[in-house]
Amino acid sequence: MHQDRARFPQAALDSLRTSFRGELIDPDHGRYDAARVVWNARIDKRPALIARCAGVADVLAAVRFAREHDARVAVRGGGHDIAGNGVCDGGIVIDLSPMKGVRVDPARRTVRAQAGLTWRELDHETQAFGLATTGGQCSATGIAGVTLGGGIGWLMRQHGLTIDNLLSVDLVTADGRLVTASADENADLFWGLRGGGGNFGIVTELELRLHPVEQVMVAMLFHPVERFADVLRFYQTFARTEPERMSSTLIQIALPPMPTLPARMHGVPGVILAACYNGPSADAEAAFAPLRAFGPPAAELVSPMPYTVLQSMFDTAPAGAYGYGQCIRGHYVSTLGDDGIEAIAAQLRAAPSPLCLFEIAHLEGAIARVGEDETAFPRRKTPFFSMFQSSFQDPADAERHIRWTQDAWQAMKPFAAEGVYVNFIDAGEPAARVQETYGEAKMKRLAALKRAYDPTNFFRLNKNIAP
Repeated sequence: MHQDRARFPQAALDSLRTSFRGELIDPDHGRYDAARVVWNARIDKRPALIARCAGVADVLAAVRFAREHDARVAVRGGGHDIAGNGVCDGGIVIDLSPMKGVRVDPARRTVRAQAGLTWRELDHETQAFGLATTGGQCSATGIAGVTLGGGIGWLMRQHGLTIDNLLSVDLVTADGRLVTASADENADLFWGLRGGGGNFGIVTELELRLHPVEQVMVAMLFHPVERFADVLRFYQTFARTEPERMSSTLIQIALPPMPTLPARMHGVPGVILAACYNGPSADAEAAFAPLRAFGPPAAELVSPMPYTVLQSMFDTAPAGAYGYGQCIRGHYVSTLGDDGIEAIAAQLRAAPSPLCLFEIAHLEGAIARVGEDETAFPRRKTPFFSMFQSSFQDPADAERHIRWTQDAWQAMKPFAAEGVYVNFIDAGEPAARVQETYGEAKMKRLAALKRAYDPTNFFRLNKNIAP
């Protein structure tokens, strides 16, 4: 049995320091409280030790230390997991965030990147060569966590999920070995890492394929909240016809104070149709034309912009920023009829604050062209992913926001497809949610991999697959 401990013995810590190049932070350290903070302010955990790793040798030392002391282990990359699995009570946090090494090979269009990087940091390096890979919708998230769960982002319909661009992975196993997984080496593990999350070990480095991406065309169309049902109905039809160079999403959220937006819409819920096109501007204009014609929108922003600007556009919104409590519940979606749309609209009308949102994003394209059995990532042919999210700063607001998110998810369930994007499984969701997400066949194969690489479930603070 793993046990909660407030502290490790001082002699043990002194011994670890002799083989540790990074920083060890215990509860007496002046930066302890800052080091244990994760993105979701709902999570308030107090580890006995935070091991900020400078390299692979530190990761190996931290794993050995945890095993010797039968300690609970949390692995932190970017710290952006909705469930807060990057921190734990009474155990050890193996913190990869100092591991920022990155090397771009512009000739081969690949990058080798250590697991402590965020997408902002990786994009900074790859964009120097006019290259990028699919990488989330928020630049502050860590590259490893996003990738291991699949990797939904602005380039996914053209270039696939992040895992579809993954070439190799270096991983520290539960028994303290460093192994490499790729199509040619430990191929079974490579299959599981592409969608199976952090279940099989600690990823220390990834090799990713890159694509030419510099300036992209972006369209953001703003509609009043009263049009939500009509906009969603239109969007479902439109999305199924959009070209693969284009990715799009619909969000009901509190609208920003844009100069072109009527003042009465500033800070109140509204509907945004957002789209990105990576290709010639004339083609983008043609692809955006139906979006711009519908409604018409109350305001629009249609402009070329650097890919990095698009990637960071939602970073400072409450749903993406540090300092807010967060709750998410998600569904895959095939097609929503009028009853399903009205069920969502009714929940949004009942939202406890403007910091509650609904998003539905179009998948398909390059994602669906990868065979269902080629990776652990499930349900590749499902057309849409959707989620309800609530954000709050005052702890007194937590209960009503969390309850709303859960109730909204339940109300939509009769109209949704099976499963959910695994990266958005929240704390408190039942273990069966993971089983439902992968389905019986993939779950059986993933469990066999877990038995092979982590038979004691040493790495269990994740979207857990039991051995």
